[in-house]
Amino acid sequence: MNLDEIRRIRDEADCLADAAAVETALERLAHEITTAIGEANPIVFVVMNGGVIFSGQLLPRLPFPLETSYLHATRYGDRTRGERLHWRAEPAQAVAGRTVLVLDDILDEGHTLDAIVRHLDENGAARVFTAVLVDKNHDRKARPGMRANFTGLDVADRFLFGCGMDYRGYWRNAPGIYAVRGL
Repeated sequence: MNLDEIRRIRDEADCLADAAAVETALERLAHEITTAIGEANPIVFVVMNGGVIFSGQLLPRLPFPLETSYLHATRYGDRTRGERLHWRAEPAQAVAGRTVLVLDDILDEGHTLDAIVRHLDENGAARVFTAVLVDKNHDRKARPGMRANFTGLDVADRFLFGCGMDYRGYWRNAPGIYAVRGL
C-alpha cells in the first residue's frame, strides 16, 4: 500500500465522531474515573500502541495522583484480523494490592483486554478497571455482555481508525473516529 492509497482511505472515510465529540467523551470519562478511583492511588497501564493517544488526552484531565506505565499485548500486529495473544512487554511494576486502571483505544472483541485483566488479577491487583475510548457495537465479545468499566463512545461495527486506532499502521493521529468506507 502506498501513501496515495493511505491518503485516499482518510479522504473517503466516514467520520463517526468528530474531534468535539471525542473531547466531550474524554471530559465525561475523566469525571467518571475520578469519581470511581480518584482516592485509590492507582497505577495506570497504557496498552501500546493504540492506548497512547487516548491516554495522552485523558491523563492530564485526571486531577489526582497516579502512577503510569505501559504494557504491550497484541493479537493484530499489522494485520486486520486477530490471532493468538502475544506479550511484547508485560507490566514492569508490581500490581499486588494495587488498584489498576488499564487504558486502551478500543474494545472490539475484547480478547486482548480480557487477557490483560486476567494477567493483572493473577498477579495480585486489588482491583482492575478498564477504560476505552471506543466500544464497537456487536455481539462477538470475548464474553457475553463484556464492557469496559469506562467507555467514551459506542460506535458501529466497522473498520475504525483515529484517536489511536490505525489503518494498516497509519492514521492513529486522526483527530476523530473514522470508518473505512465499505468496511
